[in-house]
Amino acid sequence: MRHDLVIFDNDGVLVDSEPISNRLLAAYLTELGHPTSYEDSIRDYMGSAMHRVHELVLERTGQRLPDDFDDVFHARVFAAFERELTPVLGVEAVLEKLVADGTPYCVASSGSHERIRVGHRTTGLDRWFDEERIFSAQDVGRGKPAPDLFLYAAERMGVAPERCVVIEDSPLGVQAAVAAGMEVYGFTAMTPAAKLAQATRLFSRMEELTSLLA
Repeated sequence: MRHDLVIFDNDGVLVDSEPISNRLLAAYLTELGHPTSYEDSIRDYMGSAMHRVHELVLERTGQRLPDDFDDVFHARVFAAFERELTPVLGVEAVLEKLVADGTPYCVASSGSHERIRVGHRTTGLDRWFDEERIFSAQDVGRGKPAPDLFLYAAERMGVAPERCVVIEDSPLGVQAAVAAGMEVYGFTAMTPAAKLAQATRLFSRMEELTSLLA
């Protein structure tokens, strides 16, 4: 094992939530008078914390989103999660191998603690992640692409950044990992490989990750 800590992104890497959340985000922004397609949402917001949505809308339109935007959006997302959310295919086998090998791992997500926990409970992944393994952009001042979240997770887990590898599927997440001085493996199941070109390595199927981490 070349690394002392494996840091997983959550949405799109552990849980197959990106299609759900970006569909709902595009619909809600459009409903509020900010026409946004699913493709727009993937391009602009995938992998980012909620503050980026507010910042981009304000920058582009001069208008602020409603004060209850986050609460309404998350309520819609959580309801959809209960109906539709599944683990990313193959990720449980990866987690089983890490546990069997005694390799430390954690999750560092742009999503809120509540979003992470709802997703994990719904998919059964909560058995792999106790409180000490869960880190959110809520824990730091800046979300991805800033390196703060990954650096915070490494510090809390007691591992130097250069001994960490991040598993990411978004350009913003890859940028954050690179800025943190960590290796990063880019998961291309939803994201074109060219957009994750900064990653140390790329893989398209979760089954490939076990051998990459060996």
